[in-house]
Amino acid sequence: MPAVFFRLSAVAPMVTLNALWKKFIGLGRRPAPPIDAGLWAEATRRYHFMHGLNAEENRRLCLIAADFLAQKSIVGAGELEVSEKMRVEIAAQACILVLELGVASYAGWSDIIVYPSQFMPEREVMDEFGVVHTSRDALAGEAWLGGPVILSYEDVAVTATDNAVAGFNVVIHEFAHKLDMQNGDANGFPPLHKGMSGAIWQQVFKAAYLDFCKAVDEADLREAHDQGAALAQLPIDPYASETPAEFFAVVSEAFFELPQTVSDTFPQVYEQLRLFYRQDPLSRYG
Repeated sequence: MPAVFFRLSAVAPMVTLNALWKKFIGLGRRPAPPIDAGLWAEATRRYHFMHGLNAEENRRLCLIAADFLAQKSIVGAGELEVSEKMRVEIAAQACILVLELGVASYAGWSDIIVYPSQFMPEREVMDEFGVVHTSRDALAGEAWLGGPVILSYEDVAVTATDNAVAGFNVVIHEFAHKLDMQNGDANGFPPLHKGMSGAIWQQVFKAAYLDFCKAVDEADLREAHDQGAALAQLPIDPYASETPAEFFAVVSEAFFELPQTVSDTFPQVYEQLRLFYRQDPLSRYG
């Protein structure tokens, strides 16, 4: 179950002790095994977000991905055997979000479970009348608070160039949820960095989310023969209208895969994401 935490000033001394302890532990930690250069190139060449990275960013992303792989367990489900290339594909996509934040941003959990294709967990859902229904919806990915990230490899391997939904990236999506969950619940309001304003973040994201929901509703009201085309013309996946948390995750996908679209459609959101991720993907494409 997705989720977010608020840190009170009363624990500030403990934060200092934790920082010292992590530094002490880090002194004795062995470097993560490096990723083979050929394997890295082969595993990442198809991903659009990689094409704008300069040589130094590419080198650092590879090092962060190696650290990620040393800390996380990636296992197959449904008889899927996870190859080293598959591990690197997942690591590269997960770590582009934390290129300037560090892999410690994903601390507190360890497991990534990969199915061959979309999976269908059984869920009980209560409707507005209090009636409980059992659902089995096909999912491309899922992130759990304090628990694993679950992925469909069929969707992990998809890129923006061969997917009907522009900007689709299930790994970036689920790992954006993981960053969001650092506050204790996934609600589209991740812990912000020093110098960022929570009030501005909420104002910007709320306005953009409500405007997008209105656009989705208008598309849904079209005649059946026009509805699909209207939804396809939206700047990002309509799924972003589900909740503020899904809007944050979907717009994070687009921020890295389609930065021009986010900048043009949601300029204030783009600026907040630029500050949050400490990256400016739009500048990489000149």
